[in-house]
Amino acid sequence: MNKKIVLTALVFGIFTIVLGAFGAHGLKQYLSAEQLSSFEVGVKYLMFHALFLMFVASTNFVEENEKKAIFYFTLFGTLFFSGSIFLLTTKNFTGIDFKFLGPVTPIGGLLLIVAWIWLFIKILMKK
Repeated sequence: MNKKIVLTALVFGIFTIVLGAFGAHGLKQYLSAEQLSSFEVGVKYLMFHALFLMFVASTNFVEENEKKAIFYFTLFGTLFFSGSIFLLTTKNFTGIDFKFLGPVTPIGGLLLIVAWIWLFIKILMKK
């Protein structure tokens, strides 16, 4: 499981760099300042959770089955949160209105909160 978590963290890191550069250089002329700022929030959260997953993979504070649950909450939370932000903010660039994904962003945020709280509780309860 640790290998899967680390590989996912590395993919998140790679996408952070690619999407960050794309936002800063490729999207600047297509997005408003507000849209670009929102896009950057998605990039930041992608990196935050790449680092979070690296910690989860490397810690001995939680059991493997707990890591698995935290991993899936983080994976889907990040995909829903950052992914929906990327799609919602790039309407001017793609020409596709992803407005129907609006409710997905807070669901992703909730999944991320659950992952962090789950890890907090497991570490707190560790003897």
